Amino acid sequence: MTEKLRTRAEIPAEHKWRLEEIFPDDQAWETLFADTRRLMDDVSLYEGKLADGADVLLKCLAWAEILDGNLEELYTYARMRRDEDNRVGLYQAMTDRAGSLGVDLGSCMAFFVPELMAMPEERLDELRRDDRLRLYDHYFDNILRRKEHILSLPEEKLLAEASELSEGPETIFAMANNADLKFGEIIDDQGHSVEVTKGNYTRFMERPDRRVRRDAYNMLYDTYQKQINSWAAMLTASVKSDCFFARARQYPSALAASLDSDNVPETVYDALIETVHEFLPQLHRYLDLRKRVLKLDKLSFYDLYVPIVPEQEARISYQEAVDIVREALQPLGVGYLDVLDMAFSRQWIDIYENEGKTSGAYSWGTFKSHPYVLLNHQDTLDSLFTLAHELGHALHSYYSDKTQPHIYAGYKIFVAEVASTLNESLLIRHLIQKSSDPAAKAYLLNHYLDQFRGTVFRQTMFAEFERDIHGAVEKKEALTHEGLSARYAELNTRYYGPGVEVDDKIRFEWVRIPHFYNAFYVYKYATGFSAATALAQQILEEGQPAVDRYLKFLSGGGSDYPINLLRGAGVDMERPEPVRQALSLFAAMLEELEQLTMDN
Repeated sequence: MTEKLRTRAEIPAEHKWRLEEIFPDDQAWETLFADTRRLMDDVSLYEGKLADGADVLLKCLAWAEILDGNLEELYTYARMRRDEDNRVGLYQAMTDRAGSLGVDLGSCMAFFVPELMAMPEERLDELRRDDRLRLYDHYFDNILRRKEHILSLPEEKLLAEASELSEGPETIFAMANNADLKFGEIIDDQGHSVEVTKGNYTRFMERPDRRVRRDAYNMLYDTYQKQINSWAAMLTASVKSDCFFARARQYPSALAASLDSDNVPETVYDALIETVHEFLPQLHRYLDLRKRVLKLDKLSFYDLYVPIVPEQEARISYQEAVDIVREALQPLGVGYLDVLDMAFSRQWIDIYENEGKTSGAYSWGTFKSHPYVLLNHQDTLDSLFTLAHELGHALHSYYSDKTQPHIYAGYKIFVAEVASTLNESLLIRHLIQKSSDPAAKAYLLNHYLDQFRGTVFRQTMFAEFERDIHGAVEKKEALTHEGLSARYAELNTRYYGPGVEVDDKIRFEWVRIPHFYNAFYVYKYATGFSAATALAQQILEEGQPAVDRYLKFLSGGGSDYPINLLRGAGVDMERPEPVRQALSLFAAMLEELEQLTMDN
């Protein structure tokens, strides 16, 4: 028999999200799209007139907020509909139209910041003293701190229009990777012919049968390798785009430009890589333990995800995952759990994989709607953690949207991964605490160490790769698929050490990492994990005072710079301690796992 993916129509309605709460139907989307186009024509009421008085400036800000909110509704709905099945042309077109509208809106609004910058400082100070504009103090401060990177009005309009072109590589990658790419079938450990998909690949990597793992691994990378020149061209175009926009705004590098949006110093990025390098021997020690327990002479990359206690097969249905997550997050209080219950009972979550559906998982939504969560649930422990992770994002959005005005509701990615990873930290501690069976506890420790490896060590390796390839372009060096693959292989050798065989397949892994098309994003997983580890410990040790600080952090949105928000919650990311604490926890849990496996 052959196991085939279900179509979207075959998924029961109760297992799908209800996007009708954003727009009741596609016609309502079209109506708002047309209204937004017309509203943009009001630009003549404000362009060139911001210095006329506080009334004009206030009305302009309100007008811009309406336009921004409309675009958020339009693009989010279209893209999430497309993500349900990337093959549907209607939603491909609506997503493209919403993206183009965003470019036009950016061009329409391009006058605002340059005009604000050109205003005499004393005049702007006078306008800001109006009590009605006090709400915008942080907004104005954030603009003014980047004054040297703001261009003239014609230049800003040109960059706004060029931004649509810069999205090309990511869009092409998404279409090729999600809609067009098909993998073959392998024979699973039950003798069934099963199609390999991006959704079930992780499940194959956890199978005890090494032959199944190897076959899935080879199938995946052999398929990607067939279009290696195309993947390299896509990523190169994306990197060059990043570097172009950084140069245009007079930043010394694409990295500096990216970090400046969060007001994060480059030392945070570099120190993360340096600190992780110091702890690589701990990762090598863990991999050596894995090799001994699995009784292998040499580890291959398809051996890195199979549970270190193979006989402990954790098959967790979605409903079981819901119950476990709710129980694990009880330390966050009744209010937090009430919001969780709404997510579970009111179809905020799109649960199962179907043909054409975007792979992976995310949380998204709009200021006016509640948050949504996209999953591809596979009844595994990993899917349990994914549920907890994405709900962390969702509740962060919920608290921010309910507490902050629209202008500050959106939080920076630098803090986003704290909320998601803290949920995972509480979940693993809950599972370990409840486990009385040494073998089951070893299984959980192994899973957490693998999560740690993927979130801190692996994402930091990705961050180093991104820094290297952008640096190469900035030095006018060519990026070829041979060069990309060679550098990626070097990093794998350094991070995974002599105990893991760096084969001819893993050197191509870079081709399938979607985050590389959103440059300098992945380091935030590692910093977020570190901050979350410290905050989770504070919540478990201190109780309500730490919970109160944490919920205030979740409610902060973008009302302050990310590092300041985290400092208020109880961690200072400008110091190395949070990263060191997280890495020390890895070492402590590794020691516990070593004792359990030696005892058994």
